[in-house]
Amino acid sequence: MSKLDEKIALYTKASNDLGLGLDEAFIAAVTKGLGPSIHNKDAETVSCSDKGELETVKKNFLIKKLGLEDSGKLDDAIKAVCEKMGTSNRNKYRALFYALLAKEFGKESVYA
Repeated sequence: MSKLDEKIALYTKASNDLGLGLDEAFIAAVTKGLGPSIHNKDAETVSCSDKGELETVKKNFLIKKLGLEDSGKLDDAIKAVCEKMGTSNRNKYRALFYALLAKEFGKESVYA
C-alpha cells in the first residue's frame, strides 16, 4: 500500500467515524489534489482556532481553487465545517475539511 493509499484509508476511516457522509472516491480525489502537503503533520490538518489559517483556507481554497466570491457565506461555511468536524477534534484533516467545503458549495466537479 502506497503512502497516498494509507492517507486515503486514514481519511476515509476518520470521515466514517465522524459521520461526515463523504464518498471514498471523492476523499481520494481531494487528497491527491493536496499533493505532498498531506505528508507534513502541520499542513495535514486545519486549526479552527487559528484565524490566519482560516483566512488562508478562504483565500487559497474557496476563492482561488473553487472560484467562489468573497462573502459572509464563506466564513459561515468554514465555521460550520469546524463545528461538523467537532470542536474538540484535534485532527481536522485538510482533505476532509476541503471535501466538506467543496460539497457545501456544490463544487465537487473541481475534483472530477
